[in-house]
Order: sequence, then C-alpha cells, then structure tokens
Amino acid sequence: MRVLDQPAIVLHASRWRETSLLVEAFTHEHGRVGLLARGVTGPRKQPLRAALQPLQRVRIDYAQRGELAQLTRAEVGATAPMLGGEALLAGLYLCELTLRMLPRDDAHPTLFLRFAQALDDLVDAPSLAWTLRRFERDLLGVLGFAPELHRDVHGGALDPLGRYRVDPEHGPLRVADSGAGVRGAIRGAALLALADEAPPSAELLREQRLALRQIIAHHLGGRGLRSWGLLAEFAELVRDDRTATVQPGK
Repeated sequence: MRVLDQPAIVLHASRWRETSLLVEAFTHEHGRVGLLARGVTGPRKQPLRAALQPLQRVRIDYAQRGELAQLTRAEVGATAPMLGGEALLAGLYLCELTLRMLPRDDAHPTLFLRFAQALDDLVDAPSLAWTLRRFERDLLGVLGFAPELHRDVHGGALDPLGRYRVDPEHGPLRVADSGAGVRGAIRGAALLALADEAPPSAELLREQRLALRQIIAHHLGGRGLRSWGLLAEFAELVRDDRTATVQPGK
C-alpha cells in the first residue's frame, strides 16, 4: 500500500545502521506508523533529518510493506510550535505518551487533531499541567480507557468534597474521609473539574495527575514513562533555582 502526502507529526526518531533513521510518526488518516528513512546522512540530507525530529509536522509519502513502512518523501508541513524549557519537555511527554499508548496502524483522525492542538496550546498555555491533563483524559477516552468522571462505581453522583480512589478498570470508588484509606485518594472536585473543563486549583491539578498517571501506568503494564521523571526533575530544579535567588531579609 502506498500512502501519499499524509499529514503527520513525528513522535520519535533513532539512528539505524550508518545512514538511516527509524521514525515513529502519528499520521492523520492511518494512526501511528513505523517508518524506515534510508540514506539521511550527509550535508544534502540535513533538511530531511531536521524534518524527522520529534514534534515536527510533516507531509510524508511511504510504502507499507510489513511492520515498517519505507519512507519515500518527507517535507516540513505546518510550522512546529516553538517550545523551550518545561514546555518542550511537556511536548516530548505528549509524544512519548502517544507513542506508548497508541497501537500502530490504528486510525484516530480526531485524536490526531487533538494532539496537534495540545502541542499548539503548550506555546502560551496559562497552565502546562492543565493542558497535559486534558490531553491525557482525551487520549484515554479515545482508547476506551477513560473512567466515568461524574459518577462513582455504584452509579452515584460524585461528591466534590468526597475522597475517591480511581480504579483503572471500574472508575471512582469512595473511601472514608479519614484513616489509612484516604492516603492517595483524590477529591471528587478534581474529577468533576476534569469532566467539566473547569480549570482547577494547583492542588486539584496535582490530584488529577495522580489519578490519571495511575490509569496510564495500569494500561502500560505498570511501566511508567521516562518523561515523568524528566518533568519532575525539571520542576525540582526550577524550585531550587527560585529558592536560591531569594535573598534573606528581602
């Protein structure tokens, strides 16, 4: 099968042998595809190598013959968002998350557009965390893994002040408001904010992250994502830097 002029976003690229790249791309009409890009070394191929880096938006031609497709053309499409610092790490996290969660050759055109929008939102998002939480929610929803966010496992409406554990397979289960069971539980308000597109407080964002990461890790077979550690390390460095710049008595 030959695919021509397909919009795609590069998720990952790695060297293969001396002159080639193995590329994972999220395409608009065919989902995630694995591509073999041959002969990309040398000065004349620098534009092609640059086009095949993570977060780049490209238009590609390829021939599907087995597990890996043969890339025959790649040109830069829409301009990739200019990301730096934590926003860049967040963009790479979205790439890794999509790569790990999305099976190959499983078309999700609506999710492709949602992914592109999330990357655009990272440029000037008031809250990077809120952008990431909404995409995680939408990705889980498309894949059929999203929990019910308005009701608990018994069908009852969530109590904004109640505490819940989110079972990855069944949804929110209320726990006692005190005692050992409350540790690691999140408030109903965090789940309701996610369901209703209501920007939450920083504290509720942390609770949303906890719940969604537990679900994602479950569907990844218990294996986390490398990006989680990088984002945490970056946040720690930023906190340390801010603390170091505070002068006593000022």
